Amino acid sequence: MNNNLNILVADDDMVSREIATRMLKKMGIRADVAANGLEAIHAVTEQTYDMVLMDVQMPIMDGIEAPKIITKRWPQGPKIIVVTDCVPNLYRELCFNAGACEFITKPVRMKELAMAILRYSPPNAEQAL
Repeated sequence: MNNNLNILVADDDMVSREIATRMLKKMGIRADVAANGLEAIHAVTEQTYDMVLMDVQMPIMDGIEAPKIITKRWPQGPKIIVVTDCVPNLYRELCFNAGACEFITKPVRMKELAMAILRYSPPNAEQAL
């Protein structure tokens, strides 16, 4: 996997952030973290990210509102991949309407996450599983 990708993990649960960052590390990707949607917006303002892995239910600003703001301000990226334990039937369409490009349910499977990252990586990125 391309270790030049810049990925932000936005999740209020410390254990979920740790799991996500460890999975990414196994893929050769270092990630930054944010504890809520507002922190994610601040991070995207300060640095260019290729992707944001975003939980839905977070305090201060959730994973529905934050993607709306991010995709409005930065229409060319970053790609937002929702990673959540929310019920897909209730939240999938809301997330896509908010600007997410992928919806992954927890517990996250490494292969599913890797495929989503490959699918939405920049075209010039060298990638190999």
